[in-house]
Formats: sequence, C-alpha cells, structure tokens
Amino acid sequence: MPYAIFVLTALLLLSGCASNQVTRLDGPQTQVRLEPNSNGQRFDNLYPGKPSYPLTCDKNCYAPRTDIQCLSPMEQCQFTAQQSPPTVNSGFSIQWLGHASFYIKHASGTSVLIDPVSQQFDWPVDWGFRLAAGFFRNEPEWINAKQRQDLDAVLYSHIHYDHFNKADIDNIGTGPEYLVPLGFAEHFPSGGYRITEAAWFAQKQVRDLTMHFVPANHFSNRIWVPFIYEDDDKTLWGGWILEYQGKTLFFAGDTGYSPHFKDINRRYGQIDVCLLPIASYHHPENGNWYRYVHTTPEDALIAAQELGCKVMIPWGYGNASWKMGDVSSHSALFRLLNMHERTDSPIQLHILNEGEQISL
Repeated sequence: MPYAIFVLTALLLLSGCASNQVTRLDGPQTQVRLEPNSNGQRFDNLYPGKPSYPLTCDKNCYAPRTDIQCLSPMEQCQFTAQQSPPTVNSGFSIQWLGHASFYIKHASGTSVLIDPVSQQFDWPVDWGFRLAAGFFRNEPEWINAKQRQDLDAVLYSHIHYDHFNKADIDNIGTGPEYLVPLGFAEHFPSGGYRITEAAWFAQKQVRDLTMHFVPANHFSNRIWVPFIYEDDDKTLWGGWILEYQGKTLFFAGDTGYSPHFKDINRRYGQIDVCLLPIASYHHPENGNWYRYVHTTPEDALIAAQELGCKVMIPWGYGNASWKMGDVSSHSALFRLLNMHERTDSPIQLHILNEGEQISL
C-alpha cells in the first residue's frame, strides 16, 4: 500500500507539471523592431521618440456632469444617462469586467476573455504595492463558472501585473487556447497550457474568429525593483483585432497615441467596435512619460477617428480600478465626455459601468 500511494503521488505531481505547448507566429519582420544590447534583444515601439499630440485639454477638463452620479467628487460613480444601443451589427456581445478585462462572445458561439485580472496583482507584489503605493482595488464582478468552462480563447495584450495575473490562469485552466505576445510563454506556470505567441500583424484562427495581433505604443516588464532592468521590453506588447466575416472588434491594450493607429486602419479598414483605454495618463511629476504610454481621453478620441471606429467603448477608469496615474476613479470618464462635447467629436460613444454588457 505505501508503494502504491507513492506511485500515485508521483503521477499526480508529474501530471501537474505537464509541459506547455508553445507555438510561435511570426509577422512581417520589419514590424517588430529588436534592440540589441548586452542583455539580449528587446522590443521597441514602431514610432519611438517624442510624439506629437493633435489635441490636449488644458482647462476645465473635469467639469461637473449630470450624467455621472458619484458618492464623492469623481469617486465611486455610475454613468446614468440613457443610451441608444449603436447599430453596427457586428455580432459581438461585450461585457466589461473592470479595468482592462473583457468577456467577448460572438453570435457564432465563440467566446473570448481578454486581459483577465479578477483580483489584485500577483502575490507578493499586491501587498508591496498596497503598503508602498496604495494600489489596491475593489474587486470586480467576474464571469461565472459556465462562462469560464465554455471559453475558447484567452488573449493577453502585455505582461504588466494589471493585465496578466497567474492566479487567473490557474482558475481558468487548460481548456481554452492562450494567445499572447512574443516572449510571453515563459511566464506561464507549467501545466499543459496551449500557448500561441504572436508577432505584430500575425493572425490565428480560433473556431469562427480570426485573431490579429497588432501594435501598441507601450513597454513591458515584470520585475518592479528600482534600477533592475533585466526583463525590460523582453516581451512584446500590443492589441487584438477579433474578426468574423469582415466584422471587427479592436481591443487596443495599454497604449499611448502614435501613428500606429493609422497603420492599423490602413491594414484592416474601419473598425466596427473599438475598446480603447482612456486612463493612467496623469502624473504630477512624470506626466510626459505617462502620456507617452497611455492615451488621454482626447488622444483616444483622435485614435478612434484614425481607426475609423463605428462605436468606441472606453475602459481603464472605474470603481474597480487601481487609479494608477489617475486623478480619481472616474476623472478620465469626466474628461472624455467633456472633450467629446467640446470638440463636437463624430465618434459614437457607448459607456459601460463595470459588469455591464451590450450586444452590438
């Protein structure tokens, strides 16, 4: 009996450490820049250097509004205005889970989870940031067990803690395919996960949907210790376009404003549904850097025009956000709506509160 127990335990341990299946999809080599240095090769943005911004809000950016109800100034809020559902006939149903996390289901039956982070940062970083920086979120509502069981794919935009959480991988399991940027797979736990790494403009078919990985203007790292740059930009970053018979949904990932939005439009045409970030651009001492890698609300409106978005759904703000580089939980939404009106933007907005969903 002891021998049988030993063998059974060994088999269970081995099965729990099953190797992951990793596939790499290369795109046009000119679209992925690699920067050689003493520590190996690192990725770079398509348009590095000081950007030019077409529009900047410089006063009354956060004017009060009657369509957002808050418990305190721009904190703990709900968008309350009546909205007519946009008629884009894309076939996509979108549920915003908070911050950058979305549950997407297409009318064909294919379901996708994007940048799932259901709780805090990975331990022990969450505790360090809670003590040192105060980054601790209210936990959002999450997908139910059936939605999790029926998932076809999980997509990640980049490796930062607020977009990639290993605890969620454990909870989701090995059922769906995982689509990630280049260099990402080594950060997964072992366990028999099916992982596809993608270069910019690579594509992968998942059931009825084609997933296109596209550029963003951002950066990557996983080690947040001052003056240690061992892993800086060693994994790629980007956004995802989900396509079904010419109908498209674009999730931008974290990104600053740059000409890459025009590149995406030239390659894929008008986008039916755009999920664009509008937060984490504010910092009293390092605002230029924050804006370089995160769009302001007005940057996002310009990007939506350049993408040809038929409808834009913003994200990044909210009651379950970490408020990293933000004035408050909902300041970015105040600024977006004010700038949308002030500039008479042609972009059709649809605002979601966390947990809400819409079929477009």
